[in-house]
Amino acid sequence: MSIWWSLHLRREAASVPLARRLLLGTMETAGVDPDVSYDLSLALSEACANAVEHGGESGPQDSSAAYRVTAYLDGEKCRIEVTDSGPGFPPVRPRPTPMEAENGRGLCLIHELADHVQIGNKPGRGAVVSFDKILKWRKDAPLMAV
Repeated sequence: MSIWWSLHLRREAASVPLARRLLLGTMETAGVDPDVSYDLSLALSEACANAVEHGGESGPQDSSAAYRVTAYLDGEKCRIEVTDSGPGFPPVRPRPTPMEAENGRGLCLIHELADHVQIGNKPGRGAVVSFDKILKWRKDAPLMAV
């Protein structure tokens, strides 16, 4: 079983739940375990929120800027990639933010929820956050990997 989709979204707060609902619906239809689906949807929400807030040249008020979400459910793994058009991550990243902090904990949360995380920049195109998670399936999963 393989499912792939990609969204080109405006940098608006309303785009975050849209991406999350699409991912949850895809995973539910495929038969992915609800706990795994929830973890991935929360990580996706954090990555999208970062793209909305930091992913453009002129700040979150510039709704003409966009970001892209791509999801792959392939075999027993799901990979999600969020790419924005902002300045990217600084060359030297600060230390991880404590989970108790009010801001800046999204990347830490993504690391906690996913099995593998890559954070970087695409030259001239902004920041990229991609993460994978091994899938677990419901017993009645219609599209379960064999």
